Amino acid sequence: MVNGDGAHDHAEETEHKQDANDEADAGEESNEQEVIVIQDTGFTVKIQAPGTEPFDLQVSPQEMVQEIHQVLMDREDTCHRTCFSLQLDGNVLDNFAELKSIEGLQEGSLLKVVEEPYTVREARIHVRHIRDLLKSLDPSDAYNGVDCNSLSFLSVFTDGDLGESGKRKKKGNELEQIDCTPPEHILPGSKERPLLPLQPLNKDWKPLQCLKVLTMSGWNPPPGNRKMHGDLMYLYIVTVEERHVSVTASTRGFYLNQSTTYTFNPKPANPSFLSHSLVELLSQISPAFKKNFTALQKKRVQRHPFERIATPFQVYSWTAPQVDHAMDCVRAEDAYTSRLGYEEHIPGQTRDWNEELQTTRELTRKNLPERLLRERAIFKVHSDFAAAATRGAMAVIDGNVMAINPGEETRMQMFIWNNIFFSLGFDVRDHYRELGGDAAAHAAPTNDLNGVRAYGAVDVEGLYTLGTVVVDYRGYRVTAQSIIPGILEREQEQSVIYGSIDFGKTVVSHSKYLELLEKTSRPLKIQRHSVLNEKDEKVELCSSVECKGIIGNDGRHYILDLLRTFPPDLNFLPVDGEELSAESKRLGFPRQHRHRLACLRQELIEAFVEHRYLLFMKMAALQLMQQKANRDSNKTDAPAITETSDTPTVTSADTNQTQTAAAAAEPLNATEASTNSTSQTDSSAPAASQTGTEKEESSLKSTIIGSLESAATQNGECKSPLEGKDLEETIPGLAQAKELAETLVAEDGAGIDPKSREVVLNACRAVGSISNTSFDIRFNPDIFSPGVRFPEDIAEDIQKQKQLLKDAAAFLVSCQIPSLIKDYLDHSALPMDGATLTEALHQRGINVRYLGTVLEFVDKTPAKTQLEHFYRIGIMELITRCAKHIFKTYLQGVELSALSAAVSHFLNCFLSSFTDAVAHLPPDELVSRRKNRKRRNRVPGGGDNTAWASLTPSELWKNIASEAQSYFYFSIHCESVDQVVEKYGLQKTTLLREISIKTGIQILLKEYNFDSRHKPTFTEEDILNIFPVVKHVNPKASDAFHFFQSGQAKVQQGFLKEGCELINEALNLFNNVYGAMHVEICACLRLLARLNYIMGDHPEALSNQQKAVLMSERVLGIEHPNTIQEYMHLALYCFANGQLSTALKLLYRARYLMLLVCGEDHPEMALIDSNIGLVLHGVMEYDLSLRFLENALTINSKYHGVRSLKVALSHHLVARVYESKAEFRSALQHEKEGYTIYKNQMGEAHEKTKESSDYLKYLTQQAVALQRTMNEIYKNGSNASIMPLKFTAPSMASVLEQLNIINGIIFIPLSQKDLENLKAEVQRRHQLQELGKTEDSTEENPMEIEDKIPID
Repeated sequence: MVNGDGAHDHAEETEHKQDANDEADAGEESNEQEVIVIQDTGFTVKIQAPGTEPFDLQVSPQEMVQEIHQVLMDREDTCHRTCFSLQLDGNVLDNFAELKSIEGLQEGSLLKVVEEPYTVREARIHVRHIRDLLKSLDPSDAYNGVDCNSLSFLSVFTDGDLGESGKRKKKGNELEQIDCTPPEHILPGSKERPLLPLQPLNKDWKPLQCLKVLTMSGWNPPPGNRKMHGDLMYLYIVTVEERHVSVTASTRGFYLNQSTTYTFNPKPANPSFLSHSLVELLSQISPAFKKNFTALQKKRVQRHPFERIATPFQVYSWTAPQVDHAMDCVRAEDAYTSRLGYEEHIPGQTRDWNEELQTTRELTRKNLPERLLRERAIFKVHSDFAAAATRGAMAVIDGNVMAINPGEETRMQMFIWNNIFFSLGFDVRDHYRELGGDAAAHAAPTNDLNGVRAYGAVDVEGLYTLGTVVVDYRGYRVTAQSIIPGILEREQEQSVIYGSIDFGKTVVSHSKYLELLEKTSRPLKIQRHSVLNEKDEKVELCSSVECKGIIGNDGRHYILDLLRTFPPDLNFLPVDGEELSAESKRLGFPRQHRHRLACLRQELIEAFVEHRYLLFMKMAALQLMQQKANRDSNKTDAPAITETSDTPTVTSADTNQTQTAAAAAEPLNATEASTNSTSQTDSSAPAASQTGTEKEESSLKSTIIGSLESAATQNGECKSPLEGKDLEETIPGLAQAKELAETLVAEDGAGIDPKSREVVLNACRAVGSISNTSFDIRFNPDIFSPGVRFPEDIAEDIQKQKQLLKDAAAFLVSCQIPSLIKDYLDHSALPMDGATLTEALHQRGINVRYLGTVLEFVDKTPAKTQLEHFYRIGIMELITRCAKHIFKTYLQGVELSALSAAVSHFLNCFLSSFTDAVAHLPPDELVSRRKNRKRRNRVPGGGDNTAWASLTPSELWKNIASEAQSYFYFSIHCESVDQVVEKYGLQKTTLLREISIKTGIQILLKEYNFDSRHKPTFTEEDILNIFPVVKHVNPKASDAFHFFQSGQAKVQQGFLKEGCELINEALNLFNNVYGAMHVEICACLRLLARLNYIMGDHPEALSNQQKAVLMSERVLGIEHPNTIQEYMHLALYCFANGQLSTALKLLYRARYLMLLVCGEDHPEMALIDSNIGLVLHGVMEYDLSLRFLENALTINSKYHGVRSLKVALSHHLVARVYESKAEFRSALQHEKEGYTIYKNQMGEAHEKTKESSDYLKYLTQQAVALQRTMNEIYKNGSNASIMPLKFTAPSMASVLEQLNIINGIIFIPLSQKDLENLKAEVQRRHQLQELGKTEDSTEENPMEIEDKIPID
């Protein structure tokens, strides 16, 4: 067993990197690389603190002593201590020692907390900690977006914690005390979209005031003679009782001195109340402090930890209430001292970011504990670096940093702050002149960041990239980079030993770089190629020319300027004399773009190669089959292959075009002809024998089936009817083709009969592979780069590469866009807002500049009404992006003092119906304006013109329309916001949310009147802040991710228990790498909750899902679409746990957020409404229930088509409510509709159809019985003998059953035999997915364990 001992070899250098997480688990690897993590068992120690009873603490052997410190500083009874040591039998424990390395520490040992003397640093830490405790319930840090605080509102809806405390509140049968009526604006059909409920009042935030003022005294620092008496610093405090005191922090603790505001008298007062902790001192002099501080700590400890833990990256809120600005010594001190480059925990020195970033990459990674330690260090440094870079970028734009070239004009200035290099996104020295000037300079940093991300993910040892963060703030784009050691001392010309500094005029190369980059060439699909330098000599490269290699003074090989890591996008790069494919031309490509740096996304390259691999295999298979057929039947009507030019074409006897995989654009139309045509020939193809040698990873993606499957599902080609086994049977030659390809790779083509070799050669040529013996597609990133010249002798190769680029561009428009639309039509993807839409485009490799094309495609789709939600979100995204482009340049001309006025004016022009939006030029608060304006302030953000004030709404909308035309090639014929809202059915609040999030504006939380024609919507008081929008690399936890994926796969095969264990293990590892808060942990918790629920453990499901909701609110935002979905899952588990009123509150919250984010007309709304309707039915609120269920029925019919099973289910739910109301005629009508759909879709014999017909019979009986009773009453008057009618309130179990069905969770009671069959079947089905699974973990995979009801 490896016992994670190597964990602290780096203790010295990584002292400050150790965060308070569990140390890496010990682990071992079995040969299949399946990693089993062995947890060491914990033990209990006793802790004795001064003045408290000893208490027990559970610890684990890998913890460090300092983690016990953290626990004590958080506990209610010891939280006021910061300066202490832990002692075991009188020996002080070392803070950075692991518990298992301490002699004599065992189960039941007693650790004493011993107060230590203070130093200035310790005194500061103490004051900061006390301030944090006083502010622990105060949300202002979250509103201001500092210290990785963010908002969470779940506890408002669950009344504190769920689970145990939730159970206590349940008194008897809960039905009596539920108030189910939602507020007006949540009801279906309501047009109001209020903003205030977005942040409901949290009663915990009514601050308990403990002190009026706690601040540094003006008498600091202590004079020399007092220093020698042990004075460290002085504090000034005003208690709630209005007592003003001056306190000395000394080495022995805190005491009152005799100073006042104007006289300095450091002698101790009488009594001096000397105490080791400030809290003890204040508790003695202020009764109110004592009482409120105790109450505050009780509340603090009761909050869920996830509401308090810092997030890894800052999340900003686009709305905030008016918060009073209170005095705060720590914040004031931060602003002026420590934060400008001196991080608190490394006193006296700035962090060397480059050294930290590169050292963490160099950590060993042989086994699991080492990898965990490495990934954790990488992640921690990255998140610290992103935070520091963001602070620095803001300081640069706000003018707090001196430029390193102060003589130049502001656009050209560069800055260094806190060991980070900052440059502005402008075209300095005409560097990008040929590529599109400022537009190119603005796009280059994000391209570069994508390059850094790609190389970082490949993670080649010995190749280093710079820490890179791109920050957009106040209209400026700032790139922050870590600094290569020694780069600032020398000229660029001397240091670049690989690549080119002038876009390919002069080029140099270097053998070590070629060797390192060669390792990235296959995963990144970059082809090694030669270019000519200025002397017409050949220079070999394995990247684009502007990728520069520099060896730093630390001897590391750095690569930078990775803006062309991926090949150019020819659809947006018109090149003279080059024709694009017919498919591209039909859609109006190539189009002129703002700059010439438009490149294809990595996701597209992957999808394209996968697609070509599929074609390659099919072609080889067809040819092999044909050879066999020729041998077998000497010329019967088998397909004949005719060799024409390079491209083999298949002429097939019975070409029934079953599966032409959208390859219209490829030069291989004919090859694609029917694959099914020949299935009669040879269905007994031998299964592929694995050749013993290691197959090359990507030339054969895992195994052929894996790539076939993932190609079919991910690139969404017209999805093949070939599922599962049928693949092998329908393309019989496939197995041989696979075997052949493997043998070729294994033996490098030796010893294979020439015929087979010819097969592969033909297939390789047809798909454009760079090798003739195996499938291998790579791109040359320098094709079409201006200034790059290629040697003559590779002209043919260059021609091939050009064709490949055209094919890839055509693949994007002819395959990826249609497949995206198809996914939306069958609802396998549901964007709710701009961000989720962008993510969906990116997952398929479609750049946002194609948004106009995508929308036009939707416009022409016959099923356009079923895509209305998608179209609306797309239009909104397009308009807000255009507005963002305009806003960026608009802001650059605004001086700081007019910022809020300018932003509110812009928003008025953008959103207000008030046509005459006149800017309030701020009545200058400081009237005397000196006439001499000679000394122009030279900060980048300091333009001082008032041109912004002349913008008018009609002008802004004209600009937006022309921007949409010129950037997205999409025409919006609208002159004003009201026309747009009318024409596309948008909501102004949603537009406001989108533009605020994209530009970083924070507005005051209040109700805005957008439609007043008499006064503007926003005033300058409504603009609270402008935040930066930050892009950075997200380092991944690879091992955890593999566990997560294999867990998902196991679950889908029906092995829930094993799946659950794997997911739990993944959660452990995620926590180990990321700390407690992260989006991926969120996905993990959600899946875990769903598994707990399916396996019947409702309380556990509730607890995990509660964590998922809190985490989603904190990490993604309180109204992010994922958060809305988490709320819905939580509501289901609450209902199952019998907490009905909570379930309703959560669903109402989800519906409110959904209305705000995308409006009522969205397929997901049907699910929310069905959930609400069912819960209301369960609590017998029938009329309300019907409103929601009928709305769900309308939406489902619109988006799924009236004949879909979803609609049948909706009819059934509505019928059940009518039955409960005893309105049998309506009930019958709806159930009949449902029955008809089931009968047509599933046939008479299907159990759903039978269930429905039984229910119809039952309803008819009930209706007849009711009619009989009524007739009886009419006939006999009051003395009729009336049979009591059965009106049943639905049982909770039946409501829950329906809830499970609509949420896609299905339980089936099975016999053992059924289970075996099911497992075999599901396993077969999912082998395919397991092999081809490269999906993003964050995608929700609804866990349908064998859908007896196809939920389409």
